[in-house]
Amino acid sequence: MIAPASPGEAQIRTFGERAMRTFTKSNKLDNVLYDVRGPVVDEAARMEECGMNILKLNIGNPAPFGFSAPEEVIFDMRDAIVHSQGYSDSRGIFAARKAIMQYAQIKNIPDVTMKDVYTGNGASELIQLAMNALLNNGDEILIPSPDYPLWTACANLAGGKAVHYLCDEESDWYPDLDDIERKITDRTKAIVIINPNNPTGALYPVEILERIAETARRHELMIFSDEIYDRLVMDGEKHVSIASLAPDLFCVTFSGLSKSHMVCGFRVGWMIFSGNKEIARDYIAGVNMLSNMRLCSNVPGQSIIQTALGGYQSVNEYIVPGGRIFEQRNFIYNALNDIPGISAKRPKAAFYIFPKVDVKKFNITSDTQFALDFLREKRVLFVPGTGFNWHQPDHFRIVYLPQTAILEDAMNKLRAFLEHYHQ
Repeated sequence: MIAPASPGEAQIRTFGERAMRTFTKSNKLDNVLYDVRGPVVDEAARMEECGMNILKLNIGNPAPFGFSAPEEVIFDMRDAIVHSQGYSDSRGIFAARKAIMQYAQIKNIPDVTMKDVYTGNGASELIQLAMNALLNNGDEILIPSPDYPLWTACANLAGGKAVHYLCDEESDWYPDLDDIERKITDRTKAIVIINPNNPTGALYPVEILERIAETARRHELMIFSDEIYDRLVMDGEKHVSIASLAPDLFCVTFSGLSKSHMVCGFRVGWMIFSGNKEIARDYIAGVNMLSNMRLCSNVPGQSIIQTALGGYQSVNEYIVPGGRIFEQRNFIYNALNDIPGISAKRPKAAFYIFPKVDVKKFNITSDTQFALDFLREKRVLFVPGTGFNWHQPDHFRIVYLPQTAILEDAMNKLRAFLEHYHQ
C-alpha cells in the first residue's frame, strides 16, 4: 500500500497527464473546497471596496495585529537579499537544512539526515508536492474533519480521494480512533494528522498519537503530520511529534516559521522524512523529481531558518500567563461561552478557536449564510465551519490574534447580533 507507481517514464507521464486533467472538463475543480477564502471573504472584500472597515478574524496572519518578526531574523533576510547567490539545491541551502535536521533531533524524530529535509515556499507548497507524489487516481487518504482545507484540496487536485475521519468535540477535539479504523480501505495510502490543530486549537496527547501510529502500522499506512504550530503550545503542555513514536513507519513531518516567528509572508516551510524510508523509495524518488522541477524554494527566506531555530525564541513570551496569545485565548474562550447559544472548547495551542452555535435556537441551516449575515450587519469576518470540511452548519472559526479590547468589541457585536438573529 505504501509505494505509488515507479518514478520512471510512466510516472512522469502520469504527472503530466494529471496536470492536464486538472484544468480540463473533468470537473476535478468542482471537488475542491477552499472556503477559508471563499464567498464570505469575497463579500468582505466587496464591502472594503465600498469604504467599510472590516475586522478580519479569518486569517492567521499575526502581522496586521501588531506581532513582528525578531530583529535578528529581519537582519538575516536583508543580508541574504544583498548577497543572494541565486538558486540553491532543490532541497534547500545547507545551513537551513542542517538547522532543521538539528531541530528534528531535538523533537526526537528518528533517522533524519540532511537528505531527508526539504525546504519549501511555506509548508503549503510542500503539502501539495507531497500529495502529487503520493496519489494516483482513486487512491484514498485519511484527513481529519474539521481540517485545514488545503489538505483536502491538494488530495483532490492530485486525483486522490480525501476521506474525512471525525475529530470529537466532546473529547477535546481529539481524533475519533474508531472512525479512523472504519474508514480504512484497500485504497487507503496514508493518514494525515494536524497537531496542534487548525481550526480547533487541540493538542494531541501521546496516548492518541500512539494509537494512530499503531493503526498505521497494522494497515501499512504512511503518516503525514502537519506540525506548523508546534511552538505555540500553552498551559505548560508539550508538543510530541508522532514521528518520534513511530521509528518503524515512514513519516513525513511538516513545519515552518510563518506562525511561530510571525513571518507569514516570508514563505518559509519544510518537510522531514523519517523512520522506515526503505519502504517509500519510489515515493521519495517522486518527491525528488517534483522538487527538481520547481528548482528550489525562496533562497532569502531559507536564510533566516538557522537564526530563527537557533536563536532566542521570542514567541515563548506570548504563550505564558501575561503574554498576548495566552491572555487573548483566555478572553475569547470565556467571552464565547458567556454568549447564549454559543459554546467552545478551550484551545491548548495555536491561535484559533472553533465555537459551536445552537442551530435550533437560531434556526441555522447554512453556516455560510450565518457568517454573511453577521459580516453584513456587524462588519466582522469569520470562517464558517463547513470551510474546514466540517459536516454540520453549527461551527465557525475565530482567529484571536487581535488585542483583547478589539476581541471584546467583536464579542459584544456577536452577542447583540444573536439576540435577534433567526435564519
